[in-house]
Amino acid sequence: MRFVCSAVLYTALALGANAALADTAELEALREGSMKKLAFAAEPSEVPPISFTDAAGAEFALVDWQGKYVLVNFWATWCAPCRKELPALDALNRDFGGEGFEVVTIATGRNPVPGIERLFAEVGVESLPILLDPKQALSREMGVLGLPVSVIIDREGREIARMSGDADWNSDSARAIVAALLASE
Repeated sequence: MRFVCSAVLYTALALGANAALADTAELEALREGSMKKLAFAAEPSEVPPISFTDAAGAEFALVDWQGKYVLVNFWATWCAPCRKELPALDALNRDFGGEGFEVVTIATGRNPVPGIERLFAEVGVESLPILLDPKQALSREMGVLGLPVSVIIDREGREIARMSGDADWNSDSARAIVAALLASE
């Protein structure tokens, strides 16, 4: 059944793909199930240039992913809903990650790297980065009040959608939204 639904969604997207496809109303129409919580912004807003680090201490900022769509997921090792959605985020990144799209997971607050590595191994995460916002500077600046929070950033580095709470990021609906964004080149 999943294959049939996916095939129908992808076929519809391929036939209707044009520059206007990423129109908010069309993207909203693709939301089903847990994706209904995804709220598209009336106007895109710039993301802050606040840095965060990887496990080795190298600094990054969200602007480093400019030029591709990015699903930024703020999470923590102690957050049960966060842990639950990590495998779905990993699957989405494995299937869509590349030149045009990437899932960027940022552990906010105190999250020791060995604990993150153990969790990733435990739940089977293979393609997600270990990125850290230990002082919660980026998450605070972006208005992350609870966890998990997922933010979709467009190619220009602007927030275009946000969701509070966990979701099935490996669902047909999530995949259709990502496919529509990528088709809107």
